[in-house]
Amino acid sequence: MIRVLRGKNVVLGVTGSIAAYKAVELASRLVKAGATVEVVMTEAATEFVTPLTFQTITARPVVIEMFELLREMDIAHVSLARWADIVVIAPTTANTIAKLAAGLADNMLTATALATTAPIVVAPAMETGMYENPITQESLARLRQRGMTIIEPGYGRLASGTVGVGRLAEVEEILGTIRMVLGRGGELAGRKVVVTAGGTQEPIDPVRFIGNPSSGKMGYSLAEAARDRGAAVTLIAGPAALSKPVGVDFIPVHTAEQMREAVLEAIPGADVLIMAAAVADYRPASTAERKIKKGKERLTLELVRNPDILAEVTDHELLKVGFAAETEDLIENARAKLMEKRLDLIVANFVPVSFGGDTVQATFIARGGNVTELPPLPKSELAELVLDRVVELLLADVHRIAEQKEGLSLG
Repeated sequence: MIRVLRGKNVVLGVTGSIAAYKAVELASRLVKAGATVEVVMTEAATEFVTPLTFQTITARPVVIEMFELLREMDIAHVSLARWADIVVIAPTTANTIAKLAAGLADNMLTATALATTAPIVVAPAMETGMYENPITQESLARLRQRGMTIIEPGYGRLASGTVGVGRLAEVEEILGTIRMVLGRGGELAGRKVVVTAGGTQEPIDPVRFIGNPSSGKMGYSLAEAARDRGAAVTLIAGPAALSKPVGVDFIPVHTAEQMREAVLEAIPGADVLIMAAAVADYRPASTAERKIKKGKERLTLELVRNPDILAEVTDHELLKVGFAAETEDLIENARAKLMEKRLDLIVANFVPVSFGGDTVQATFIARGGNVTELPPLPKSELAELVLDRVVELLLADVHRIAEQKEGLSLG
């Protein structure tokens, strides 16, 4: 389950587009994430996907008729509008966009959207000409002005066989946007969090490098978890086969030196730094300008130390979380790193078992010395636990500062 979606009430509006089939996957993902999903379809949408499909996935009846009753004496669009934590319309046709912009309420979906005070997410899907038409663009601009979140359509092959802008955004992007919108006003709202992820690559020649098998999944999960709690997130990531998380400031890097520069540039004004990246400790002293050809039986590389990014971050107001990937003496090595780099929390785990996988078994060591051993967890769940600790530490610092000020005033 995804924490920000757990127990949330989602109204999923589906309009008459060929892209309606993607809404089936979206509904499934939302249900698996722990949300309760009510699907509202326009009449045109039922020509592309049957209501039974959505009912099977959500285990709830699909609402279509304008004055359908959900319960006795309970008008559907009013009930759903009050019940919803968020309204998501995906796909959204040009026709429905125009109706929303004009404030029309001539079907169950537009009536619900007009009646709700919940945030509304709109994901357009249509032919390029319809999307680029000034009328559609003016309507979308009006919806933005009214506080609705618009997910820009993608570029690609359309139902007509042409290629252009108008494809419904991918489900992963829609889901990420829903999480971001629901997370606004969370416990990290107003905070800035910088996260590093993935492994660095130190070039030997134009085609070879020194690196490690870090997938970046831990850092990406941390960035998403912080975003889901309302933080402004900067994700600095080495090469990874992962999609950029929605709603974060993404900075791609390759080498340890590039990551150092990006971190030092990002942390002014930040509240939290989480260094989850697997930064190479050494790099070749020099990089060959051309590919090194196979020749001698042995090839010797001279390596030099890379910068210690965490050690260079000395801002005492910044809460720092580090990761320790060890092959032996896990607790001892992690505790030494915690003290040496003056961290507030360190997350220790054994490698290489944690590299590349979706699950990890970790141990927390806090700045006071407290050790918490955790069972094997998906990296997404571990990320939530790390953020729980971050929130606790931030609150503790707030209370400590308040007590100090109170003591000074009494003195």
